[in-house]
Amino acid sequence: MTRGKSMKTTADQKEIANFAAMSEKWWDERGPMAPLHRFAPVRIDYILQSLRQRNQRKSVDDMTLRQAPLTGLRILDIGCGGGILAEPMARLGADITAIDATAKAIEAAKVHLAMSQLVINYQCCTAEELAQEIAGKPKKFDLIYASEVIEHVTDRQLFAEAIASMLAPNGTVVITTINRTLPALAFAKFALEYVIRLVPVGTHDPKKFVKPAELRAEFGAVGIVLDDFTGFRPTLGGGFRQSGNLSVNYGASGGWG
Repeated sequence: MTRGKSMKTTADQKEIANFAAMSEKWWDERGPMAPLHRFAPVRIDYILQSLRQRNQRKSVDDMTLRQAPLTGLRILDIGCGGGILAEPMARLGADITAIDATAKAIEAAKVHLAMSQLVINYQCCTAEELAQEIAGKPKKFDLIYASEVIEHVTDRQLFAEAIASMLAPNGTVVITTINRTLPALAFAKFALEYVIRLVPVGTHDPKKFVKPAELRAEFGAVGIVLDDFTGFRPTLGGGFRQSGNLSVNYGASGGWG
């Protein structure tokens, strides 16, 4: 495949420019990416929980699983940014490919990776570009996750189709995103961007926030059943925990129906 070739894409050039402007700050835990750093632990817990629910494990010994629970799993991180989730997932033993449409974010990820002992296959491309590149190849991904990404794409259905084409027969999909509600508008948009000023103005477009029913229908249309929806809420300590309240941030997971 030639990535310069014209094709339908989910990439939003305005969104790419917004994140490119912040790329040097990906690993500054007090900078514009601070919310993602604080959000990382609960997202990783949710991903691991989703894999356990689907009993998705390779044939490795119990000791290895305790030390590196993702050993033997081929994982795709879509919209990896600077690698905030990709690095801890690699530490858990994953064979991980991490992609992002923002070249500067991938550059930042590779620079930070060079300071570690980890191996991550970083690529600057969209989900649909990677799907076309690996089409027809026997190895697909055991887990595909897109965390805080789907609310930035231009075509969610095309995005879901790309994920489906890359998912292994017993694979797991995990999406985390923002609900399209008044509480989400108040907190994820106005509070974070205009009041607390924790993220730059323009980071989120509320029209792209996604209701759980929409997400379920869009993935259902490509054969993927999202059967778990879990909310995330902030804690007094500045982190996040799982919640039954889906009104702002939430995760969805599932696999083939």
